[in-house]
Amino acid sequence: MNAAEFKERTMLFGLRVIDVVDALPKSTKGKTVAGQLCRSGTSVGANYRAACRAKSSADFIHKMAIVEEEADESAYWLEVIVRAKLLPAKRLEPLIAEANEIVAMVISSITTAKRKRA
Repeated sequence: MNAAEFKERTMLFGLRVIDVVDALPKSTKGKTVAGQLCRSGTSVGANYRAACRAKSSADFIHKMAIVEEEADESAYWLEVIVRAKLLPAKRLEPLIAEANEIVAMVISSITTAKRKRA
C-alpha cells in the first residue's frame, strides 16, 4: 500500500470513528468515551499526514510511533464501548479489526524505517 492509499485509509478510519461517536448514548459514560475515541480515532490520519512530511528518518519514526499509539488507543476505546455495552459488538468488530490492522501496518513501517536507518 502506498502513502496516498494509506492516507485515504486512515481518513476513512477517522470518519467511521466519527459515525460511531455520533451513535453513542448521550449519557455520562457515552460522552466520556465519545470524546476520547473521537480524539484518538481522528488523530490517526492527521498524524500519518504529519509523518509523510517528516524532515528525517528519525522524525518519521517518531511521528509513526504516534500514529501507532493513537490507533491502538482507538482500538482500546472501541473495546470499552463493547464491554460497557454502549453499542453492539457486531457493529464495532470491523472497526476494531481495522484499528488493529493499521497498528500492524504502522509497526511494520517503523521496523522497515529503523532497518534502513541502521
